[in-house]
Amino acid sequence: MSITPDTKDWTWVLERPCAECGFLAADLPTRELPSRIGEWAQRWRTVLGRDNRRVRPEPGVWSPLEYGCHVRDVLRVFDKRVRLMLADEAPTFENWDQDETALVERYDEQDPIRVADELTLAAAVLAVTFAEVPDDAWGRTGLRSNGSHFTVESIGRYFAHDVVHHLHDVQG
Repeated sequence: MSITPDTKDWTWVLERPCAECGFLAADLPTRELPSRIGEWAQRWRTVLGRDNRRVRPEPGVWSPLEYGCHVRDVLRVFDKRVRLMLADEAPTFENWDQDETALVERYDEQDPIRVADELTLAAAVLAVTFAEVPDDAWGRTGLRSNGSHFTVESIGRYFAHDVVHHLHDVQG
């Protein structure tokens, strides 16, 4: 059963609340990212421990396990992007096709305990990355392959919405 690809440009969440999950990225103090990332990872561990973690709620929608795999990979991708922004002047990020990744990596067949462990580790790594951002580096910039412009601060908030939104998707 295939998944309906998400083709939305979600950058608007940086300016207004998400109508679906209620998260308001602009209200997130970015210095709280390290502790929040740890909290979110614990909630994902709980989701991935559920009996229904492999069940798709409806055709075309990821199961909690598939969402967990996606969030694990989001953590890894955003860590790379933030590190790149801190190291290089206005880098352009590699394109990442999340739907293709889900198919190639067989998200639906992965071991949920291993995914929980990998997600927790990726969260810890990204939390350290954000904790170590110097005060004068939050404004450093980067570009997504589609031209969307981010600062370290805005990419942190954008990333946060993704993780929280998917917790909402799985009622985590």
